[in-house]
Amino acid sequence: MEVILADYLGFCYGVKRAIKLAREHASPNGDANTLGPIIHNPQMVERLEKEGVGTVDKVEDMERGTLIIRSHGVGPETYEAVRQRGLQLVDATCPHVRKAQLSAKNLSDNGYHVVVVGEKQHPEVQSIFQWTDGTAEVLETVEEARALKPCAKLGIVSQTTFSGRMFQRIVGELLEKSRDIRILRTICTATDQRQSAAVALASKVDLMLVIGGKNSANTTRLAELCAKRCKTYHIETAAELQDEWLDNIDKIGITAGASTPDWIIKEVYKKCQNR
Repeated sequence: MEVILADYLGFCYGVKRAIKLAREHASPNGDANTLGPIIHNPQMVERLEKEGVGTVDKVEDMERGTLIIRSHGVGPETYEAVRQRGLQLVDATCPHVRKAQLSAKNLSDNGYHVVVVGEKQHPEVQSIFQWTDGTAEVLETVEEARALKPCAKLGIVSQTTFSGRMFQRIVGELLEKSRDIRILRTICTATDQRQSAAVALASKVDLMLVIGGKNSANTTRLAELCAKRCKTYHIETAAELQDEWLDNIDKIGITAGASTPDWIIKEVYKKCQNR
């Protein structure tokens, strides 16, 4: 049985940066916390907690210490709340997310009706939305795009981890909605690379294992894309791998979301090889 790793998988630049910043500000006395999980990987969040980086749900949960803005970013009101509370701020917002936030703000400031193409409940999308003073619309499906009312000026940005193909389909529906349209494709390079590499590998193997948090949007997207080409399982750790999945399998492909640590990928790879 052959086990093949995708050409691009695992931690992206933004996630590496966020983890590095969190570790640099770890505090054994509980004075360092991220606002929500710093990335969508429970195992990494648990490891950071053991290293001295906790998690809080809201700014008001902290009386003192260092608050770390997670990779998904936050709206401007959160920065003001941190300032008013007198907390030390460490901004681990992914640079690509920051670009999407500022792109949306710039479009809104210049009179464009902003559409954010992405998942409504995703924290990154919510943060982009907040940078438009709550005036943007979030579109997740082609049907929602089709139902959008025409407007004088239309500005389009995307969730950085959204499917490139779905983005194109949604944009195609929006082209007739205005005579003045600005399209800013803020899907990050790492997302494009991982999706393309996963699709290419899934087309050549009998089974794909997609590793990453069940709460990770980009990992879920990888699993969806792979499932269209071969049998696919989305797992968080090697412990979830079942022997019967590998029966009568000649080639296994492995990919992982942008928030999946290398050590988890290695554990899955080794378990497959030792089967």
